[in-house]
Amino acid sequence: MTFDELSEFKKDLKHLLKKYRTLNDDLDVVKRVLEVTPDERPPFNFRIDHLGLETCVIKVKKIACKSIKGRGVNSGLRLIYAHYPEERKITFIELYHKSDKENEDRKRITANFK
Repeated sequence: MTFDELSEFKKDLKHLLKKYRTLNDDLDVVKRVLEVTPDERPPFNFRIDHLGLETCVIKVKKIACKSIKGRGVNSGLRLIYAHYPEERKITFIELYHKSDKENEDRKRITANFK
């Protein structure tokens, strides 16, 4: 499995790393999980529908972050990625904390995957 990141994702990550120092390590764990099971698995991650795209876009709601002590996978971090099963590729689109914003940036998703 190959992993790619949008430039906007890199900005999200840089911003969140100031608050959550272990985020790079936490994302490495997420990558290892996605290599084995990249598809949607409700209720932890699910496909975002009604985007008008052929690309499979998935939202992960349960990410364990060591910087958020005592919260485990209920850290509140959200990861949005596009999955290309035939190419064995994942592109990270967005990373945010649910207290910072309520939902994913659908404009960002549709602008990058038309």
